Amino acid sequence: MNTERRVVLITGASRGIGRATACLLAEQGVAVGVNYVHELAAAQETADDVESKGGRAVLLPGDVADEAAVVAMFDELETAFGRVDALVNNAGIVGPSMPLAEMDTARLRRMFDVNVLGAYLCAREAARRMSLDRGGRGGVIVNVSSAASRLGSPNEYVDYAGSKGAVDTMTIGLAKELGPRGVRVNAVRPGLIETDIHASGGQPQRAAVLGAQTPIGRPGHADEVAQAIVWLLSDAAAYVTGALLDVTGGR
Repeated sequence: MNTERRVVLITGASRGIGRATACLLAEQGVAVGVNYVHELAAAQETADDVESKGGRAVLLPGDVADEAAVVAMFDELETAFGRVDALVNNAGIVGPSMPLAEMDTARLRRMFDVNVLGAYLCAREAARRMSLDRGGRGGVIVNVSSAASRLGSPNEYVDYAGSKGAVDTMTIGLAKELGPRGVRVNAVRPGLIETDIHASGGQPQRAAVLGAQTPIGRPGHADEVAQAIVWLLSDAAAYVTGALLDVTGGR
């Protein structure tokens, strides 16, 4: 691996998979941009963990659904560390469990603003700064999708599932677009992972209950998804692009 310190922006890094990825990268001495929206204290904990494990960190507040905030995020990262080498496109939301017929327009709009528009804005900004033909050094984008994109999440989160389907499609197309420009693009699709996102959907025990029904027989952990992300970011995955990697316990 290149001994030069890499610079990785992780959106939604204050908790869950984002935090686990930041901490795992820190063990490699990576400089991490820790993006968050509201949870400053939690984001600071992530940054402190990164620094304690040998990495460097900068806090980057900003809503990924806000174009100006996304541009500012990347600008601040480059001011702090000189460049960006990789993006972990992780920020996402879920709403309370319900069938589509009960979802209001405000919920749907926010879901797609964050999970689709936000993912596209972040990927676009990374492409502008990392592409060889735009003066960049090349790089890697790892999108955090979900197994929901192929399962559909009926009666629970069909809006969330659809948003992640868009992320899958973006991953495939952008990998073909950016491959000749020195940027690899892949996605991980976590399954039933024990993170706070289930509580925000009104089902804090969902991962534990449904995880027991997977072939492996348990829910996954954020660290296990982080391991897959870090591998995709690494030179060990140098010939991998356009891949959708399921981390689901066989679900």
